[in-house]
Amino acid sequence: MQLFYHPQIDPKAKEMVFDKTESHHMVKVLRYHVGQKITVTNGVGTIFEAELTLTSPKKCTALILSSHTQALPKYRIHVGIAPTKNIDRFEWFVEKATEMGVASITPIICAHSERKTIKHDRIEKRVDAATKQSLNAYRPMIHPLMRFSDFLEQNESAEHKFIAHCHQDDMPHLLTKAPVHKSYTVLIGPEGDFSPSEIQQALEQNYMQISLGTQRLRTETAGIAAVHTLNLRQITGQD
Repeated sequence: MQLFYHPQIDPKAKEMVFDKTESHHMVKVLRYHVGQKITVTNGVGTIFEAELTLTSPKKCTALILSSHTQALPKYRIHVGIAPTKNIDRFEWFVEKATEMGVASITPIICAHSERKTIKHDRIEKRVDAATKQSLNAYRPMIHPLMRFSDFLEQNESAEHKFIAHCHQDDMPHLLTKAPVHKSYTVLIGPEGDFSPSEIQQALEQNYMQISLGTQRLRTETAGIAAVHTLNLRQITGQD
């Protein structure tokens, strides 16, 4: 199955028009033609079945045949993570976390951050591709880059909030502290880890210190470990 992404579809519309990028992919790469059936998501839960009525590398149109809404997941994962010095590693994290169903990602600038800028448009393209590849009707939200302290002040909605760091050896594992079917926020620091001051700030905002295992992980690996652990928690038992 090939899934296409079109964020501007009106659920009540009868036709959809694709931009040049998606149209070029359909015609030049996939060799789609008029009459071909396609499946499209708007990224917020609706799946459309449609039939191509015009195929051009610059513009494709399709008649909407039917639509249905995919149920919202029973839990939501938000990761606040410091972009890595090597931006390819951060983009890899974003792509894989999207495939794994993360709900939102916020890049954060920390005291030990070596990277303080990102190309947001480039990140969004990686998310688009990963959403389609994973056949996910819900596309994650990528929030603007912000400072660690601002993130703590603005992120109050999660039911359970965690901060992963390497300053202690006796912290509980995330798998043992996350109840099922809840909303979660997990903070992942830069290559130099969070500063003691940042950890204290998080604790004052009701974040729980957690471990992701006995090995020391790279930033992007820790982010994936956190998302996978919370996904796994949903099927390991009920509270």
